Amino acid sequence: MCVTEKAPAKINLTLDVLHKRDDGYHEVEMIMTTIDLADRIHLYSLKTDRIEIQVENGLLPTDQNNLAYQAAKILKERYGISTGVRIVIDKVIPVSAGLAGGSTDAAAVLRGLNKLWQLGLTLDELAEEGLKIGSDVPFCVYGGTAVARGRGEKLTFIDSPPKVYVLLAKPRQGVSTKDIYKRLQIEEMDHPDTAGMIHAIRDNDYPGICSRLQNVMEPVTFELAPEVRKIKKRLRESGADGTVMSGSGPTVFSLIASDQKATKLYNTLRGFMDQVFLVRLIGEKHRL
Repeated sequence: MCVTEKAPAKINLTLDVLHKRDDGYHEVEMIMTTIDLADRIHLYSLKTDRIEIQVENGLLPTDQNNLAYQAAKILKERYGISTGVRIVIDKVIPVSAGLAGGSTDAAAVLRGLNKLWQLGLTLDELAEEGLKIGSDVPFCVYGGTAVARGRGEKLTFIDSPPKVYVLLAKPRQGVSTKDIYKRLQIEEMDHPDTAGMIHAIRDNDYPGICSRLQNVMEPVTFELAPEVRKIKKRLRESGADGTVMSGSGPTVFSLIASDQKATKLYNTLRGFMDQVFLVRLIGEKHRL
């Protein structure tokens, strides 16, 4: 028996860091939404009691360091499953890109194994299990569009933005999320208008959404990876409707309403970058 789950990437329309918490984590407030750039997760039943990971089109760990493996292990142990599973990951989302690629794979495994093993769990229950893996996993379990607070696990779902084009560009130069957090100067930040973004989405105010795209991590990432700044500058000067970095980077994305403009910018970027994607915004929650 085989179950296949789609694992869509997420982007941050806003990302704010409010303060450092007593537990060492940072308190965040951000608006996340899903896009139609997705991995495919195929789950095959095994009679033997083991978890196998197979990765297509990408370089990922195939042991317990893979978040998909961790998701399967959590459900197996929590619900006493004595059979096994082979997890085949058809990788499309770039790795270490600020798009929650690992978290969305784990979330897809949770949803898929819920079906394969007939556990009958709700999305809320799956999200609770997902939090044991990482703070982005609960959002990826649900999908949709949400304001995330706390470490990113406290979710308030809101309306979906317009289903415009999303042009993503990931440079070769990577960044370390830990290094970025260490360098953040919270007292010097220009914070996003999160409330204004929520209202703009609710009112279907596309220009208002584009004008409020903001990520407080950009200045630090730009210092560590100057190529990211160059890509954002190029996209803004090329006429994209709104441009910002996703997560801690290094991927930069633009929102574009025009089919013609989106195709033109995509072809321009493809001339000098390898990892460029033109997809649509989804913003709708998963269904079991």
